[in-house]
Amino acid sequence: MIEDPAAAEVSLAPIRARLLAELSEPGSATMLAAKVGLPRQKVNYHLKTLEAHGLVEMIEERRKGNVHERIMRATAASYVISPAALGSLEPDPARSPDQLSASWLLAVAARLVRDVGALITGAARARKRVATFAIDGEVRFASAADRAAFAEELAGAVAALVSRYHDEAAEHGRDHRIVVAVHPSVKDAR
Repeated sequence: MIEDPAAAEVSLAPIRARLLAELSEPGSATMLAAKVGLPRQKVNYHLKTLEAHGLVEMIEERRKGNVHERIMRATAASYVISPAALGSLEPDPARSPDQLSASWLLAVAARLVRDVGALITGAARARKRVATFAIDGEVRFASAADRAAFAEELAGAVAALVSRYHDEAAEHGRDHRIVVAVHPSVKDAR
């Protein structure tokens, strides 16, 4: 999870993003230069920038004649930029209180990314797992009226489950956030 705005900016530069992708497998500046078609010195410059922001790390140093070859790897298998990196521009559900608007849904999703990212980071430090649950699926509605009826029925079912299991007095209980969203599907462009 990238929360620092400067690290986010560094990771989004096209050549640095390519180097991060290449470093899912360890490599040196020389090896990467051959793959991306840039001079070794330029690749090394970008690697040092990525390293300064904690996105890559040196895992080994080899001596080849008079040269020290640094073997680097990405610090994660994948990265997500937290909405927190936007500072005061981070989407906030409180600023878009219309629960039927796409802006509100986006703000809730941004909060979900930020919160789960923080949980993953904390759990990794503590060498623990995060207990989560998600459902992902698609439904095709015949009409807008069917979609509205579905949303109303879904809201009622979720409210009934919450009232059955929510225990405000549970001494060792832990609060959990529930996010249920329905939006038009977007076809994957990949």
